[in-house]
Amino acid sequence: MRVFEVWQWISTSDSGGGRKKECRPVVCHRRCGQYTMNQEITKAKEKPPFDRSSSQDSVDELHMEDYWTEVENIKKSSENRQDQEVVVVKEPDEGELEEEWLKEAGLSNLFGESAGDPQDSMVFLSTLTRTQAAAVQKRVETVSQTLRKKNKQYHIPDVRDIFAQQTESKEKAPDGTESQSVRTNENKYQGKDDQASGLVDGEKKLTPLVPEEAPASETDINLEVSFAEQAVNQKESSKDKTQKSKGHDAPIPNFRVPKDKTGTTRIGDLAPQDMKKVCYLALIELTALYDVLGVELKQQKAVKIKTKDSGLFCVPLTVLLELDQRKVPGTRIPLIFQKLISRIEEGGLETEGLLRIPGAAVRIKNLCQELEAKFYEGAFNWESVKQHDAASLLKLFIRELPQPLLSVEYLQAFQAVQNLPTKKQQLQALNLLVILLPDSNRDTLKVLLEFLQRVIDNKEKNKMTTMNVAMVMAPNLFMCHGLGLKSSEQREFVMAAGTANIMYLLIKYQKLLWTIPKFLVNQVRKQNTENLKKDKKTMKKLLKKMAYDREKYEKQDRSTNDADVPQGVIRVQAPHLSKVSMAIQLTEELKASDVLARFLSQESGIAQTLKKGEVFLYEVGGNIGERCLDDDTYMEDLYQLNPHAEWVIKSKPS
Repeated sequence: MRVFEVWQWISTSDSGGGRKKECRPVVCHRRCGQYTMNQEITKAKEKPPFDRSSSQDSVDELHMEDYWTEVENIKKSSENRQDQEVVVVKEPDEGELEEEWLKEAGLSNLFGESAGDPQDSMVFLSTLTRTQAAAVQKRVETVSQTLRKKNKQYHIPDVRDIFAQQTESKEKAPDGTESQSVRTNENKYQGKDDQASGLVDGEKKLTPLVPEEAPASETDINLEVSFAEQAVNQKESSKDKTQKSKGHDAPIPNFRVPKDKTGTTRIGDLAPQDMKKVCYLALIELTALYDVLGVELKQQKAVKIKTKDSGLFCVPLTVLLELDQRKVPGTRIPLIFQKLISRIEEGGLETEGLLRIPGAAVRIKNLCQELEAKFYEGAFNWESVKQHDAASLLKLFIRELPQPLLSVEYLQAFQAVQNLPTKKQQLQALNLLVILLPDSNRDTLKVLLEFLQRVIDNKEKNKMTTMNVAMVMAPNLFMCHGLGLKSSEQREFVMAAGTANIMYLLIKYQKLLWTIPKFLVNQVRKQNTENLKKDKKTMKKLLKKMAYDREKYEKQDRSTNDADVPQGVIRVQAPHLSKVSMAIQLTEELKASDVLARFLSQESGIAQTLKKGEVFLYEVGGNIGERCLDDDTYMEDLYQLNPHAEWVIKSKPS
């Protein structure tokens, strides 16, 4: 048994018979994942390692007990399983991490053997915010210095050359400078968010789980302004605000997705080419946010190792999906994963202790072997699987993925979220990390979180609140034995509360986390607009060189831009419906749902069976590749943002 000391907030009685909170040292005895609290030590010998406001509640002992019980169950189940091959995580050489980062950010043409004309990246760089540009510049400088040390013969970029034109383009921007737009839009959100955080620059606080019964206000989270820019602005004003609000700590609000007249964009709404640009920008934005807040963003890269190419457990997600798609074309979630969730739900989600109470370890081992042999043949008897066994198998599936569900590359970045000072910034980082996950990981995580929410919806009967579920599931997502990550017991204790908090946020805010921030979509629009201008210039030069009738081309160009309908009217195409086209007058109140309703009301016969939710209105072309519109999109506002778009009604690709 090992003993170590941590600090915890403890509820005690005061002289008036009420309750108060005190920060006391707590001696923790850990044995095989369990722990007991010795609260007899009452005198603090030194200042606790972090400060807590009286409005914040700690992860209490009872809920931590759930966490360590789950760890104990995991250890017991692993004793009955074969040793899993450890994924080798390569320790990057000097500059290698930054070089890999630039590749993942779509900027590999700035350096190395693939280096080309830096002009190719100028359009992309010109759309970056100040903090995003600083993050890129920092990595370019590191790579440049490393290449010079190694005396590489290929192109070494000069940072000043790369960013000089970007600065000029921002100075010439007709809509004002980047910093002006950032500050203007941030003002309407900043008061609420800063009041919620109340942090002095550099001060570290542990952001705990907030009990569900605690009343909390709701406020919109700002998705219009770069998260890193918000952090900079908050730093600049936090000292004054902290002094003014000293002794008047406001409760931390619950955040919600704001209503946006031009429509909320969710993951899956954009065309692949635009989503790729969003991912590039999300990586740069995440790095900028961590840079501003002084938190190291660690990315890892797994060295390829031999993994199973068949079976159900210990099989990479991508391999499993390839096998499943042979049986069910187009499936995006592993079939075994879907079936396990289905089996749990068949037993009823009201079962007390669901997910917390484990199945028998020996029985789980036998079920695994039987599933491996019979699942794809359709010969497995699901009636023999008890509900708690199915829950244990689901958690086992997640744990035994050769690479974690949160990915090798970003697992440590997910863990580092707990080091960000405010709940708002933690949610912002998680939002960007969800965007960056590989499609198969993100899709599977989404199905898992939606299932966990359905379990929580029955908390009155099953006694599994969001906090309970977070405690039970956190070890399964974050304790990745396959990575061979080791840590001290004291660090493990701190990580336990931190990862449980992250799990809590993933479950509670999944709707927000699967939203693409508007500022990223606007940056993509700006990139597309600049690329169109560049393409038109190139085309005109080519036509001139070919002695083509330039005037004829320009007339054609104008005719494609000028709508064949009056001003204030859009033509909506619906090639798969009986009414294939309709001119619709724009009004202030016209929404995407109204446009769909007009088309669907005119359907007859087989087409009449089409329901709302089966077809969607899309914004196509102009400054976006393609975007599926949510029902509450105000068409006149979107038309002003993208006047050259076409409007098409169709179903979503599977």
